[in-house]
Amino acid sequence: MQALFIIWLGLFHPFYVSVTEIKHNPKTQAVEVSCRMFYDDLEHALEKENKTPLDIVKPADKAQLNRFINEYVKKHLNIKVDGKPLNLSYVGYEIQEDGAWAYFEVKGVTSVKKIEIHDELLNAMHAEQINMLHVTVGGQRKSTKLDAPDADTSFSF
Repeated sequence: MQALFIIWLGLFHPFYVSVTEIKHNPKTQAVEVSCRMFYDDLEHALEKENKTPLDIVKPADKAQLNRFINEYVKKHLNIKVDGKPLNLSYVGYEIQEDGAWAYFEVKGVTSVKKIEIHDELLNAMHAEQINMLHVTVGGQRKSTKLDAPDADTSFSF
């Protein structure tokens, strides 16, 4: 009975979550970043910031949408490695089921001892926003979650 109530509650009270994966690839000396957000939440955030209607699944202007996603993520996700800010290079995005994945990379990162992250993706959209972070360095994975308005965390390796 309790499980049925939780399912029922989930139907009427959606949850708001993003997942950001940050991986250091020692072979390519790059930091790879993947951000997954519900595409409707991302679409609403982009529409609000850019004051223009969008269709993220079937965009009328894909180049414009790519620019909007790139600018939005760079504005709301900041990463430092060993005290140095990373300049994320946008790779692209894709839709998978109900999620939008945005991909970035930073080349020329030979090693990582500490990663500091400021993640406020979608925080302005939902007071209940949860941002999950998974960071992998040297085969070691560490994770945390940030409940809005919290946006800062760090990992040491």
